[in-house]
Amino acid sequence: MILGNQCTVVVVVVVVVVVIAVVLALVVRVLLLVAAVLVVEVVAAVVVVIVVVVVVVVVIVVVVLVVVVVVVVVVVVVVVVVVVGVVVVVVVVF
Repeated sequence: MILGNQCTVVVVVVVVVVVIAVVLALVVRVLLLVAAVLVVEVVAAVVVVIVVVVVVVVVIVVVVLVVVVVVVVVVVVVVVVVVVGVVVVVVVVF
């Protein structure tokens, strides 16, 4: 009778240990999946931030270049108009 009770206790302990091991394995797997998803989301967020920063920098550079080109064109036109005006005045006066 005592031996039977001990076998029952051993079987129960083994079953409990196996169930705990399976549950822990499932929990670890779920945690790893969650961690992988979080890593992917963090990487995706970092990539999005980098892309946005690059686009903003490119837009700023393009706007600055356009402004510089417009300023240079205006300065060249003003200089040409002034030079032509001076030449016309010099030709007319002399």
